[in-house]
Amino acid sequence: MKVETMSPESIRKKGLEALVKVLGPVGMVRFLQHFEVGIGNYTRDKKYWLKGIDIQEIIKGLKRKE
Repeated sequence: MKVETMSPESIRKKGLEALVKVLGPVGMVRFLQHFEVGIGNYTRDKKYWLKGIDIQEIIKGLKRKE
């Protein structure tokens, strides 16, 4: 089997099969979670989430969680 001639779907399927064979189903999922692209714009969004919050408020919030 030549990877160069395989479709993207076939490569993905074979890759997942290899991961399951070596890591097991749970290990495969945990491995794939490391490469989750996600959505949105974190840099822009964090400025919105943190608007008006200073470091003292963050520290107080963390202490409440303890």
